[in-house]
Amino acid sequence: MAGLVMDFTPLRENRDFRLLYCGFLGALLGTLMTSVAVAVQVYDATGSPSQIGLVSLARALPLIVGLLIGGVLADRFDRRALMLVTRLPLTLVAGALAVNALLPDPRLWVIYGATGLTGLFAGLGGPAMLAAIPALVGTERLAAAGALTAASTQFAALLGPAIGGLLIAGPGVAFCYALDAAGFLVFSAVLFFVRPLPPPKKPNPAEADGPSNGVRQVFASVADGLRFVRGKRLVVALLLIDAAAMVFTMPQALYPVLADQQFGGGPGVVGLLYAAPALGALVGAATSGWTARAGGHALIGAVLLWGVSLTGFGASSCLPLALVFLALAGLGDLISETLRSALLQHGTPDGLRGRVSSLWLVQATVSPALGNAAVGFLAELTSARAAVITGGLICVGAALTVAAAFPALRRATLTTPSAHTEKQPELS
Repeated sequence: MAGLVMDFTPLRENRDFRLLYCGFLGALLGTLMTSVAVAVQVYDATGSPSQIGLVSLARALPLIVGLLIGGVLADRFDRRALMLVTRLPLTLVAGALAVNALLPDPRLWVIYGATGLTGLFAGLGGPAMLAAIPALVGTERLAAAGALTAASTQFAALLGPAIGGLLIAGPGVAFCYALDAAGFLVFSAVLFFVRPLPPPKKPNPAEADGPSNGVRQVFASVADGLRFVRGKRLVVALLLIDAAAMVFTMPQALYPVLADQQFGGGPGVVGLLYAAPALGALVGAATSGWTARAGGHALIGAVLLWGVSLTGFGASSCLPLALVFLALAGLGDLISETLRSALLQHGTPDGLRGRVSSLWLVQATVSPALGNAAVGFLAELTSARAAVITGGLICVGAALTVAAAFPALRRATLTTPSAHTEKQPELS
């Protein structure tokens, strides 16, 4: 059992990781409460569901830009300092939302602007946090740290929106924003107590020039990351199998339709459909101790579990059975997320972790959005049920294709020494 249950060693033995983890969890809870508050406030002000979608877009586009720039910054500057200077301003952004919500006539443009700034700052600091984890816990604890981070995300996804809904019904949306501001302030304060996390020594004069080369140097640095990804078969395979798991297999947008048409239920059933994958993911996190000894085969199996489970969910007319399939899908997603992240960080040199992490996060942002759009399009052409079944089958086929085409993925392991001794491309 000791090898099965979640490994808490990174939290138990590493003070800096413990501080970073607790600060991240608190800030994430506030962010998810704010996402609910923004959706409610925009809908109350406009009565338009499309406006809610535009707010999401207003966050997504600056997020992608921030991630690409943030990856370069994370490989050039102290990663703790970068997290600090990108999280502290979010306190002011959330505070501006709170003040706006207290106005007799809240301004919609403030919500859009604050949402865009939130995405930009989150993107600028996100790669630094991912790149900092191997330096804090060591490569031998990457799977354990990944499982802990994924578990905190799922826990926040369960708790944050629920708390947000209660607060909106009680003190109001302004209180949600104020708590979010407090969460970012606490996270920023916690970062002061984390040790400095400088990037590795720059290998050549071009890197040593820092930001003075301007935009050209930023693009050159991003190109370095892209060249590394293109030349590293394992990293390409990890990106592709992640896309296989997301595109065409994101059924969340169809939950209200499925609850009505397939299960004959109302909002209560919709809530159960949303909660089931998160519950399965928490079970997966609680039993993730074995992932430290796993590798490519386990990752492939987890993605196949995700696809097969979603196929079973789409084919089920019995609600309890459908919830079981969704829970299994959440378990598979948690394990695949843990192993994808650990293998990516394990196989990437420290001098490129910021840029590769940024490319990873961009892909992780775009793929679910494409997945929801693709499933919605399929549902329009066929039916919601057929769209989910088709998406699950496509996921299975795509995962098997990637596994067959990339032997490096099948051979991948978190204990392979070649991940550190392999010759790396020169940076510019």
